[in-house]
Amino acid sequence: MLEVIGAGLGRTGTHSLAQALEILGFGPCYTILDVNRNPGHFDLWTAAVAGEAVDWQKLYHNYRSAVEWPTVAFLPSILAQYPSAKVVLTLRDADSWYESASVTIFPALESTAKHPDPQQRARSTLKRRLILQDVFGGKYWDKEHALSVYKNHNRSVIDLVPGERLLQYSITEGWEPLCRFLAVDIPGQVFPHRNERAEFIRSAPDWAKDDMRQG
Repeated sequence: MLEVIGAGLGRTGTHSLAQALEILGFGPCYTILDVNRNPGHFDLWTAAVAGEAVDWQKLYHNYRSAVEWPTVAFLPSILAQYPSAKVVLTLRDADSWYESASVTIFPALESTAKHPDPQQRARSTLKRRLILQDVFGGKYWDKEHALSVYKNHNRSVIDLVPGERLLQYSITEGWEPLCRFLAVDIPGQVFPHRNERAEFIRSAPDWAKDDMRQG
C-alpha cells in the first residue's frame, strides 16, 4: 500500500528522494526502473498509457512509496486509490531543470530508439511514448513549451493535493523538512544524492553516449 508518493517530474531529485524514502522505512520505492523488474508491469503500464483501467493495488503490491515516471503521469487516478498517501512534490528552478533534462532524459530517451537489441528497442517505446509524446507532446526540445509543461505539472499537483498532505520540497533541504512531514526521526547518515548528471551520462551504454549532449 502506497504511503508516500513523489509527484515531481524526473530531474528534480526523484532518485535521491526514492533512496531517502527507503532509508526512512518507506521502501521499497517504485521508480521507472521497477517497470521492467516486475513481471507483467510493462503490460500494465502499456494498458494505462492506452487509456485502459489499471488495478493500482495489484501494480503497487508490496510497495510503500513511488516516485517519478510513470507514476506521476497518472497522479489523479493513483491519488484517488490512495487517499491517505502523503505527497512530496520535488521542485527545482525551472531553467535549471530544463538544462538538466536536455542533456540527460531527452537525448537518452531518443537514443533508446537505436538500441541494438530489437526487444529492448521495442520495450523502450513505452517510455518514449509516455514521456516524450504524452507528457511533452513531442516538443521537448522547445524550451518554452517544456518549461510550460513543467510549471503546469507542479501547479496541478498543488491544486490537486490538500495542503496537509503535500510537501513542496527541494532535495537541497536535506532530511529535516522531509522527516518532519513524514513524522519520522532524522537518520544518522548523510542525505543521499543519486543520479547526478555525470553519473547519468557515465552509466549510459556506449552506443547511446554520442547522443547525450554534453553540458
